[in-house]
Amino acid sequence: MAGGEGTRLRPMTSSMPKPLLPVVNRPIMEHVLRLLKRHGLNETVVTVQFLASLVKNYFGDGEELGMELTYANEEKPLGTAGSVKNAEEALKDDAFLVISGDALTDFDLTELINFHKEKGALVTVCLTRVPNPLEFGITIVDEEGKVERFLEKPTWGQVFSDTVNTGIYVMEPEVFDYVDPDVPVDWSGDVFPQLMKEGKPGLRLHRRGLLGGRRHPRELCEGPGGRPRGQGRRRHRRLRDLPGRVGGGRCRGAPRRRAARTAVHRRLREGRGRRGDPRALRHRFERRRQERCLFLHRAVVHDNVYVGQHSNLRGCVVGKNTDIMRAARIEDGAVIGDECLIGEESIVQGNVRVYPFKTIEAGAFVNTSVIWESRGQANLFGARGVSGILNVEITPELAVRLAGAYATTLKKGATVTTARDHSRGARALKRAVISALQASAIDVRDLENVPLPVARQQTARGSAGGIMIRTSPGVPDSVDIMFFDSQGADLSQGSQRKLDRVFARQEYRRAFPGEIGDLHFPASVFDSYTGSLLRNVDTTGIAEAGLKVVVDASNGSAGLVLPSLLGKLGVDSLIINPGLDESRPTETVEMRRKGLVRLGEIVASSGAAFGVRFDPVGERLSLVDEKGRIIEDDRALLVMLDLVAAERRSGRVALPVTTTRIAEQVAAYHGTQVEWTTTSPDDLTRVGGEEGTIFGGDGKGGFIVPEFSSVYDGAAAFVRLIGLVARTQLTVSQIDARIPRAHVLKRDLATPWAVKGLVMRRVVEAAGNRFVDTTDGVRVVETDGRWVMVLPDPAEAVTHLWAEGPDDTSAQALLDEWAAVVDSAGR
Repeated sequence: MAGGEGTRLRPMTSSMPKPLLPVVNRPIMEHVLRLLKRHGLNETVVTVQFLASLVKNYFGDGEELGMELTYANEEKPLGTAGSVKNAEEALKDDAFLVISGDALTDFDLTELINFHKEKGALVTVCLTRVPNPLEFGITIVDEEGKVERFLEKPTWGQVFSDTVNTGIYVMEPEVFDYVDPDVPVDWSGDVFPQLMKEGKPGLRLHRRGLLGGRRHPRELCEGPGGRPRGQGRRRHRRLRDLPGRVGGGRCRGAPRRRAARTAVHRRLREGRGRRGDPRALRHRFERRRQERCLFLHRAVVHDNVYVGQHSNLRGCVVGKNTDIMRAARIEDGAVIGDECLIGEESIVQGNVRVYPFKTIEAGAFVNTSVIWESRGQANLFGARGVSGILNVEITPELAVRLAGAYATTLKKGATVTTARDHSRGARALKRAVISALQASAIDVRDLENVPLPVARQQTARGSAGGIMIRTSPGVPDSVDIMFFDSQGADLSQGSQRKLDRVFARQEYRRAFPGEIGDLHFPASVFDSYTGSLLRNVDTTGIAEAGLKVVVDASNGSAGLVLPSLLGKLGVDSLIINPGLDESRPTETVEMRRKGLVRLGEIVASSGAAFGVRFDPVGERLSLVDEKGRIIEDDRALLVMLDLVAAERRSGRVALPVTTTRIAEQVAAYHGTQVEWTTTSPDDLTRVGGEEGTIFGGDGKGGFIVPEFSSVYDGAAAFVRLIGLVARTQLTVSQIDARIPRAHVLKRDLATPWAVKGLVMRRVVEAAGNRFVDTTDGVRVVETDGRWVMVLPDPAEAVTHLWAEGPDDTSAQALLDEWAAVVDSAGR
């Protein structure tokens, strides 16, 4: 398969397909073909699409390699399975092997084929283990090698193993019956799950011989004459003193250091512990030139590159036919495309991409990509959107690029709703966002400063999406840029990846003068919100109950909507901290705790039925009972669940899998059922919006009121709580007292990124015969009902653990036991 566009390798693949990129001066695909030939696979069909003519022209009919090559051309991308289906005519007569044209490996294909025949499989999947499985399909198999579960490109919350699909398969022609012609179809995303769903026999794993030994073609380990690279030489002159044409590969310009190693096979180019041979270096890179008095450190330099004297190249990649003039400097992670000119004394900063055929003027300082593509941040989206320190990590320039990328994912003329909290930083960034959206042919509805639930509701009223900028909860010097879909919910993980790709490529749409977007300021936003809320949430019995409540607006934007809302509810209310304070757009944990203690004192002294405290953007709320006692957020979830389930007596509630199983008992007692979701907010809101869902919550003060919206909404939860308490005729403390106590403990363990997949595999192995739930992370259930959950953090080098037992002692023991498993795997 050689038809992919290789977008993650841009700009190196802008003018060359990925299978033709050189490794040890040979295209990757040539190494693959030589591997096939060594295992007797001489008849090969090559599927091509992107820059297909370059692949065909280079390899021709395969005569030079002693092989027979034919080509199957795709008019449009058809996916991994669709491209092979396109070549069905040449493959339909016998079993065949599928391998990627960029698979640099020396897996024993003969053993793989024999295993396939021995098992009588319809499909045999070749697996291996990797430290980071996010870009692959992960797999769990039984002792006989039969696939039990398969998941393509998981998030960290879905990682249950570090064993991944290599993309190498042996298949019988009958598999084509499961692939539709002329449409995009993926093996791991479409075909394999369908085979497993239908219970078809023969989807097998081959794992013998794949977990040790070399992983690269034999010729990568051999120098001239078949001798292992780097053997037989002890001391040499400095690399930078070598005359003539050298350079290329990964080079170090210091005496007696290892020479010329590529990123893919660092240890294999020389052999372990051996010193490089300058003569072999000149032999390998005879067409490249390196002037004296320059410095190359871990640089990859392609064919026919001129590097001027006093230049400094560190950890960068330079494409073919590029000229780097005197005293130029290229930093770590920078990639220079083919046929570029880097002028004298210019500086290309780290992680910058310069696309092919571009010129960097002499003396220029380049810190952003030229024309297209950069890698950007490794993880653009975090738990709260795109977050970072204001004017350090999140700058107006970044906000403009993010908004431009978001606009590019939408149609021209679409409408986007923008909003912010009451901080000055959010106000400044929002103006930059609005300009970028308008310049990308997007109309903007600006709500200015509104509570987050109001921004979500207004976005859902005819907008293609929304952007909310707020101060990060508990971090006053940081901001979150939150992106919404057309329903006002956070972007799904798929949409986040799409936005991330556009941002990484810097392929922003720009409007013609006549297409510049318009800017509107909607009127009566708060009246519209409160009117809709009171029409959809049951408020019967409130006026008759004569309740008194105390509401703490936390000096945030929630205070903008509360006066109108409480007036229409007809309750006796006391609002504290109603004014906006620009100097305090968020609050720390300590500040919030002090605020709740103060709220409890006011509730108890005033004889109120209960008190609530909103967060500064009105998304979440905390609860205080009539005695002034703080009801912790996880406990408040059970109180709300008990009230809702007792009134509805049917339906389902959406809760994350980290919630105590007491919630399941409460729901079942009242005739409702729990649907467990992942810890991702977009998954909880997805279930919250489905028919039959009556309630949702995350145990952190976020509540979903499905009859009004499918997202967290503090005001909606408050109105619902007033109605429920009024109609049940019980106090909040009485409701709390009738619910069993939960014993859930949590611990965070530092875990290097490189071993996260290994950690999850070890957890699954340690579970043995115990029940394992992989809805999110891995949850192991003991025979006595205790459970522990292990979940790798998607944005930090941390693994989260939860454990629940009948008491704190048993929960602590279980937590200690599994923390030891995680620790041992992470060492």
